[in-house]
Amino acid sequence: MRANLQPRGCRATADRSLWRSQRLRVSVRPAASMQLPSDFRDAYVDLAHQLADAASQVTRKYFRTSFDVESKGDASPVTIADRQAEIIMREIIERTVPEHGIFGEEHGLKFGSGAGSKYMWVLDPIDGTKSFITGKPLFGTLISLVYEGSPILGIIDQPITKERWVGVAGRSTFLNGQVLKTRPCPDVKLAYLYATTPHMFSGDNEKAFNRLRDKVRIPMYGCDCYAYGLLAAGHCDLVVEADLKPYDYMALVPIVQGAGGVMTDWRGRPLVWQPAPGSTDLKAGWPGEVCAAGDAALHRQALELLDWQH
Repeated sequence: MRANLQPRGCRATADRSLWRSQRLRVSVRPAASMQLPSDFRDAYVDLAHQLADAASQVTRKYFRTSFDVESKGDASPVTIADRQAEIIMREIIERTVPEHGIFGEEHGLKFGSGAGSKYMWVLDPIDGTKSFITGKPLFGTLISLVYEGSPILGIIDQPITKERWVGVAGRSTFLNGQVLKTRPCPDVKLAYLYATTPHMFSGDNEKAFNRLRDKVRIPMYGCDCYAYGLLAAGHCDLVVEADLKPYDYMALVPIVQGAGGVMTDWRGRPLVWQPAPGSTDLKAGWPGEVCAAGDAALHRQALELLDWQH
């Protein structure tokens, strides 16, 4: 992806600065809405890269090969690649930071060995399994580190195109070593909108989404997590989705915000989820609808059109 290419419509005006490596330490963004906790270590960023590297070896091994596709309880597909990629990431975390918790799409929740640890890794080994099983390289591995329920570190890794977005709270977002910036788009009538599929909406949230969809310049579908990477790189303006789980979006928040965007639930609240030890209902309290925008004014307009009261 070339981050300086812009389609017609809302256009970014900021220059991009090319850094030689996305592993470089980056400058603090003064207007960042999140800050790192005092005990955060940059070694956690290195660990996140290690997790992405390990998962990519698994997903590349199985991509466009013959394998069985199973259906989970919610009818969503799962493959051996999903399960193996998550297992290898969990093993690295447990070996490196056993005091941290882990929540993954395929193997559930495990609290860290340190009682009351405030850190949790949230993993989606293949976000976009339907793309993966049909040979379309628009899936991604999502890796997030959450502190007291708030995402402070996020990676989108696309192992086939070899694109890796990295976001850290209070720092600029990088794509393969290049600093990203969302593009200005203060008018919803000029916005390019993504959602993974129109089938993710139903009932009241479908009506709310359709109000927004009918006002934008171009509504598009597909891409899963890749759409948020496109937004951070200044190629689209809105991503609005529903029926999501924390592993679907926690990694995306620092990436969008570190590029200058805004990402909240449909009521404008931060995307926060912190299960208590012993919880039996993990779904209690987690946001399901998200709204990401490259421009704060556009985000406000989107929320007004969604008018979500639930």
